[in-house]
Amino acid sequence: MKKTPLRSGLNSGRLRHLSTHGLPLALTLLLAACGGGDSSSSGNTSLKSQVSANAAAEVALTPVSATGSSSERGDLNGAAAIDRNMNTRWGSGFSDTEYLTLDFGKSEQISRVRIDWENAHATKYLLQVSDDNQNWTTIKTVDNSQGGTEDVLVNGQGRYLRMQGVARSSQYGYSIFEIQAFSGTPVVAPDPTPEPDPDPVPLPDPGPIDTTKPGVPVKPVAATSSTPENGGLSAALAIDGKANTRWASKSEDDAWIQFDFGVKTQVGYMKLLWENSYGKQYKLRVSDDGVNWSQLRYITNGKGGTEEFFNLGVNSRYIQLQGVQRATQYGYSLFEVEFKSPGSDNTVPTAETSAFRFPASGNGWTPLPTYDEPLETLQFTLADGTLVTRFGVRGVGRHGRERGEDWEVGFPGAINQTIDPITGMPVDKGPGNYLTFVPNYFQNRTWGIEVIDNSRVPGVTKPMLKVNEYMQTDNLAGGIAFFRAFDRPGATGYGWMNNGELAVNDGKVCKSTPYPANGRLYSANGINSSCTLLIRDYPGHGDLDAEGYPNGKNVPARPLVVGDAIEMSPSMFAAPGAMPAKGDNGGIRYYSTEMMYVVGQGLRPWVGVFPRLNSAPLPAETLTGGLGSVSYDYADNGSWMFQQPATNIGMQNMQRFVEGRRLIHTNLTTGEHNEPGNDRFTRVAGLQGPRFNQSSCFACHDGNGTSPAPLAVNQRLDKMSVRVAVTNANGQQVPHPQYGTAIQMNGAAANGAPQDWGTGVRVAGFETSTVKLADGTSVELRKPTLAFDGPVPENFSLRSAQRMVGVGLLEAVPEADILARVRTTPDADGVKGVANFAYDPETGAVRLGRFGWKAAKASLRQQSAEALLLDMSVTSPIYPNRACANGPVSCAAGGTQKGISEADLQSITHYLELLAVPAQRSVASGFPKGVAPLPDLDVNPAQVNLGAQVFKSMNCAACHTVEMKTGSGHLLAELRNQTFRPYTDLLLHDMGPKLADKFIEGQAKGSYWRTAPLMGIGYADKVAGGTGKAGLLHDGRARNVTEAIMWHGGEAEASRQRFEKLSKADRDALLTFMKSL
Repeated sequence: MKKTPLRSGLNSGRLRHLSTHGLPLALTLLLAACGGGDSSSSGNTSLKSQVSANAAAEVALTPVSATGSSSERGDLNGAAAIDRNMNTRWGSGFSDTEYLTLDFGKSEQISRVRIDWENAHATKYLLQVSDDNQNWTTIKTVDNSQGGTEDVLVNGQGRYLRMQGVARSSQYGYSIFEIQAFSGTPVVAPDPTPEPDPDPVPLPDPGPIDTTKPGVPVKPVAATSSTPENGGLSAALAIDGKANTRWASKSEDDAWIQFDFGVKTQVGYMKLLWENSYGKQYKLRVSDDGVNWSQLRYITNGKGGTEEFFNLGVNSRYIQLQGVQRATQYGYSLFEVEFKSPGSDNTVPTAETSAFRFPASGNGWTPLPTYDEPLETLQFTLADGTLVTRFGVRGVGRHGRERGEDWEVGFPGAINQTIDPITGMPVDKGPGNYLTFVPNYFQNRTWGIEVIDNSRVPGVTKPMLKVNEYMQTDNLAGGIAFFRAFDRPGATGYGWMNNGELAVNDGKVCKSTPYPANGRLYSANGINSSCTLLIRDYPGHGDLDAEGYPNGKNVPARPLVVGDAIEMSPSMFAAPGAMPAKGDNGGIRYYSTEMMYVVGQGLRPWVGVFPRLNSAPLPAETLTGGLGSVSYDYADNGSWMFQQPATNIGMQNMQRFVEGRRLIHTNLTTGEHNEPGNDRFTRVAGLQGPRFNQSSCFACHDGNGTSPAPLAVNQRLDKMSVRVAVTNANGQQVPHPQYGTAIQMNGAAANGAPQDWGTGVRVAGFETSTVKLADGTSVELRKPTLAFDGPVPENFSLRSAQRMVGVGLLEAVPEADILARVRTTPDADGVKGVANFAYDPETGAVRLGRFGWKAAKASLRQQSAEALLLDMSVTSPIYPNRACANGPVSCAAGGTQKGISEADLQSITHYLELLAVPAQRSVASGFPKGVAPLPDLDVNPAQVNLGAQVFKSMNCAACHTVEMKTGSGHLLAELRNQTFRPYTDLLLHDMGPKLADKFIEGQAKGSYWRTAPLMGIGYADKVAGGTGKAGLLHDGRARNVTEAIMWHGGEAEASRQRFEKLSKADRDALLTFMKSL
């Protein structure tokens, strides 16, 4: 039977120890047990009292600070052991090697040490001294300590005194009420005439609690509060057991109610039954005297109704609810408050944990698998030279140039809403609806397009394109428009020159056509049906003057030539009854992504140029994500830029993409999609464990970007990850016995109701400093400090979710190319670079690490499975049970728990692989004169180019490698042979002590971090919802690029110093360049 000892109980012996603190020193020495000499001793060896007549009198030493190796909770820190208050204590993490260090400010001679232990004491410990807090000398080894109050005679000299734990007496850590050091020789008085002890009044001692059984109700003996709303709504009504009575406070935010159990009482669970007037923010606090309070929980987003708090771990007389912010104009009002003792239904058990294995080096590394045949072919050439290009599209709401404002100029009746006619300032009426996702986008709303192009066939003088559609339902003919109508009044948000020529215009419905095999045509002549479209020439159109307006002349039609840019605007017009026949009662008509096909080449990302944002291919140097880069956004949908599929995505891969997206956006407890109008995904409902960090991937990767930055005190950090570890007896980091590898900050009952298990982590405050740049500009640097509702881990690392875009390209870079950038000797700046390696969790092979802040994951499949487990408490074929978070030993013994399927894990992986990177915004767009450019596309190419040169001159590219090329063997053709610009080398670099933590992953020690990819960084704030909301660096501390650079140290120190010395013009250019990415 598992027993939980009374953690802070005061038995009669403890009361006797407390009574000695006010007695003369001599009497204290006679009563207390201590060690002697400087050899090993027992903690209860009698004190010898041979004292010379001329010895120096003993004085108590006053430390200036006390620091623990860890703290069980935020209020149990080292300072509590020297505050001369026996109601407070230091409580360590749950490992044998914890320590408590006293700093006296200067070197002192130490002759005696007294320790007042709480029940969780050491059975063996060392007393050590040091002058530098690094090199320690042991002056006493205490064996077989019995706890209580111990006086230990020592003989040492040093500025620092350390109690170094060796062995604990319980499953908990070490806990000390007070520690006091003395200098000089104790003065021992003659034996006083003994007086009989009065009979002590013992406090009730419930003894150990069996936490394998459910908790039982615990009832306070009284309740008091701040001034109630009236005499009939007193605090006592909150514990009277009646559902129709209540306590209500006056209408003030700082009102409170507290509960008195009469004696110190163990409480594991608390339930609040709110009336409609509930607390939006409030604190739960505990006290033994009703005067000195310690914070237990801080609630930042109270919901009212029934709120439950688990895993309280309380052993106190009083519990208080202290209001901070009301949810209504009234006071706080509670029908009932209930409590239970610790038990299996409310207390998190401690677990045995084991170290995760990492290779000692990369010896024998194995590359990721490669494939001869891709999952789907995107482009191939027939024997006669005909080029066949295939791509997928999806239904969207509106067109690609429809922003929130009409932008017609230069024609009769033109409406230009982009400029305020009175102030001349730009007007923002909101975004368009182009890059968004329509309801049930994953169901019957993707299709494929095939372009058969004979422009490179020898002897062809009049090229022709044959265009086939592969729909999932029967469709109406003529669903694609071609060639932007840049010559027509009204062709702003949309407008095209023609719809192509039907191969046979017989008016028939276009039947759904099966997807063709890789590298082969569905029909030998390329005409699948009467719905095949033919493009025979570049259509005639009106001529334009220098301002882009019609000049009354015409430009005749002409044959197509290689290099012609043809805009294609597909649409879906489902045949009557076709969608209901498939059980789909949603929309039947959709627009789609506007693509640009270049004759003789294939699909290309595009930019809107003069005249009237006509489409033109983007230059190769702007294709940050290769040929899959997202074209410029003229619908003002920048917040959606990280959610787009690769431009060159395959026909069937588009469906794979949207199915993966559905999983990313689904709550894995409820099965609900986070966007309205989408069917519930019942297959994945209920896959989460009872405690988790978030319920969907999208909850942390908001907009597929980063976690929200830690900006405010008391901000909950459950959209970030807190990785934790303790150090075992072998010096290895192992998962925390209560938290595992990552803290699960949220919980839910079987019915989905939220539960608070006391594992929250919040921003406690900020460590700030101000630095000045060469031109006098001040930059404030802030680092968040953390507050834990539960035990404070020995080692922890706050981690922001990273941008998802471009990760497929990173996965496709050959290992040899990455390893070629590892330097055996540093460059002139000290930049070196180290590769991290990881074991493949399925095969055991040694792989090169690429993903995560420490490059500790080798593939997106592994990264996805680990995130499911550690961030969402969802198992997978890779990690089949939740105990896998406690290390490989528990994982191997944990069996299989229901989790995400292999097919769904593949869907998530493919989605990540197919996410596109926005093209670099370094090309000016052709907005008509008088139309306000969209802010995201108001580009100064010269300044961007200057910034690129500054980036190079600062040696940033020594780590942020500008260009890479993918290999030819990835499963997805979209990722093969792509030249792209990630601005990372995927290696680890020592970033200096200011960015270091104590968390280790493989070759990545505390100060080593993988070079963060910069691709997409220019849209980070837009995706996050505002300037400064997308925190940069591993813990989100940097609110902008300037702050991020100024935090750089270690191998990046020289680059940081160059930035610090830049002129304002060069600094602005650099930041403009970064914004363009």
